[in-house]
Amino acid sequence: MPEVDGQDKSEQPTSKKIDDSRDKGQVAKSVEINSLAVFTVGFLILITTQKFIGSNISEFTVSYFSNLDVLTISVDQLPQRFQEWFYQFLLTVGPILLGLSVIGLIANYGQVGFKITPKVFIPKMDRFNPITGIKNTLFSKKVVFEVLKALAKLFIIGGFAYWVIEDMIKNSLYLMNMTVHETVGFMISNTFELIWKLALVYVAISAVDFTYQRLKHTKDLMMTKQEVKDEMNQTDGNPYVKSKIRSIQIQNAKGRMMQDVPTADVVITNPTHYAIALKYDLQKDSAPKVVAKGVDDVALRIRKIAEDNGIPIHEDKELARALFKMCDIGDFIPQKLFRAVATILAYVFQLKNNKKKRSIV
Repeated sequence: MPEVDGQDKSEQPTSKKIDDSRDKGQVAKSVEINSLAVFTVGFLILITTQKFIGSNISEFTVSYFSNLDVLTISVDQLPQRFQEWFYQFLLTVGPILLGLSVIGLIANYGQVGFKITPKVFIPKMDRFNPITGIKNTLFSKKVVFEVLKALAKLFIIGGFAYWVIEDMIKNSLYLMNMTVHETVGFMISNTFELIWKLALVYVAISAVDFTYQRLKHTKDLMMTKQEVKDEMNQTDGNPYVKSKIRSIQIQNAKGRMMQDVPTADVVITNPTHYAIALKYDLQKDSAPKVVAKGVDDVALRIRKIAEDNGIPIHEDKELARALFKMCDIGDFIPQKLFRAVATILAYVFQLKNNKKKRSIV
């Protein structure tokens, strides 16, 4: 198993590693798939357009060779002649070139999908080093492997073609007894047979190569445990930094919470360990809501702010513990605590109303 700094690359590549590799143009792609697609589609296009191509070539050849005795080409006529020849060439091979271009793009898209990778076009200085270039060209394991793969492919296809042609040669002994039309038919049928059998062999080669390329690409992207850990730190953030950010967020939340204590209707305590500030807007809220809560030092601060702002403080140990455990800041109190809280709020609201009446009198 490959090692990096003494560590085994035993971990599967993460999605970030795969995406980064894809951004650099490094994908699992088999050239054999593209070759097979181009070969097959090109063959089918030739079959379907053979009459069209043949007639164009025939007309072009006849038109020029039949007029060779009167054909004059001068410097002034050359651009016009070249334009005619080029137009005729495009008209003849255009369908083939267009079909092969489209199928090449489709085959490539089918393997790796669509993604623009500008990083591929960024020049790298080490590519301009001739010594490195010669080393990578002549002594690279990848180059040696590709050469061996090409030789193996040539041996397989050549051997299979020889096996098919050998049988055709034996059958060609009967050509002497055939008519011209039968001979042409024999040649065409045997040619098609050779091509589709070679295409089947190429399908098998392409499938093997595609599987190999996928496995090799995954193996090249394998990671060590430390690499996975470092990537998680980069993606999710350093644990220490995350802890500091979380601490700051908590402090900010506490600051906002303390600002809401003066708006509370009552603070329920335990008496010193817990403090929960509740607010109930009869016109807007369906139930009392927790605007602040805390234990120990935070509870003492809530009590102090409540006392400074004249907020009633009610001691109820069990209710305070229950509210602290069951509610977060901003939550409405659960239904099971409605009766206990409603009794306290009713008493608090009655005190407020009595105080208002005394102030009016």
